[in-house]
Amino acid sequence: MQAIAMTDNCNIRLESAILTKNCGQSLASSLYTKGATILLTGELGAGKTTFLQGFAKGLGIDQDICSPTYALEQRYKTTQWGELLHIDLYRLSNSGAQELIEGSDVHDGIRCIEWAERLETLPAPPTISIHISEISPTEREANITFNDIAIPTQEQIRNWQDELRLPDNVIAHCNKVGELAEKLAIEFIKQGKVARSAALMRAGQLHDLFRFLDFHPGSSHLNIDITNEQQAHWGTMRSKYNEESHEPACAEFLRKKGFNAIATIIETHGMKGEPPITIEQKMLFYADKRVILDRVASLKERFDDFAIRYGNGKQSAQSAKWLKQCEDIEKELFPYGLPF
Repeated sequence: MQAIAMTDNCNIRLESAILTKNCGQSLASSLYTKGATILLTGELGAGKTTFLQGFAKGLGIDQDICSPTYALEQRYKTTQWGELLHIDLYRLSNSGAQELIEGSDVHDGIRCIEWAERLETLPAPPTISIHISEISPTEREANITFNDIAIPTQEQIRNWQDELRLPDNVIAHCNKVGELAEKLAIEFIKQGKVARSAALMRAGQLHDLFRFLDFHPGSSHLNIDITNEQQAHWGTMRSKYNEESHEPACAEFLRKKGFNAIATIIETHGMKGEPPITIEQKMLFYADKRVILDRVASLKERFDDFAIRYGNGKQSAQSAKWLKQCEDIEKELFPYGLPF
């Protein structure tokens, strides 16, 4: 099966202009595709420019973002994503809007289009569509549809689990991490910020797809019956994916299948490599450290379990570092605490 750009959605209540701006800023921490187009729609005064001001701040732009109604477009340099091209179609006819947008289709930074409803034909993916509607004089709702990354189906995940002979206990752990990661996204959205719940669920289900690379004699993972066929197949996979641990191997596997963003979310959940940066990377990292086998536990329970299983009852320096990262992520993303 080929990679499919499955959509992801979130609906966010915004009770003030400050929350609208903060919502836009959070979107900048949930980007995975250079060359994406942000499509903004909504009535006059709904808060589209306010949202973009927050988005620009999240991209590292120091300048004030104003509506380019008369200039039609403005360009700004971001810290990571190239040039932000901000286009306003309010004063253009449908045909004029279409002509202007088609002339910018080759833009390889981030393109933001206000009044995208003026377009006769919407740009091809990767796109993120944002409709902001007025619920009351002070309250807005942002409906965000992500059509910018490929997300695997449940059928594909099951096929990969079978292909890699993944043990049932590892599958159960992955499923529970996926469930918890999705719940974290839902709680984050309730705060008025952006998160990709479907992508997080799938990333959680796949994060330990190559966990067998870390299996070794005496490992607690091997307290299950493993067939000679499984052992032989895992040996073949170790040779094919010449990685030291399961995180980069899983990321490499997914990128070969065309699921680049899911690979990016997964590759930072372990001990090695770069620390988590995006919202989804942080949530997956945290969710994985809240699940013992297939049970959600507190951070203390989880890290006590780490000490017993991997440190003869003593917490290692790496485990202490992980715990601090989890505590920092929880404070950053959920400053008012979590209900679970």
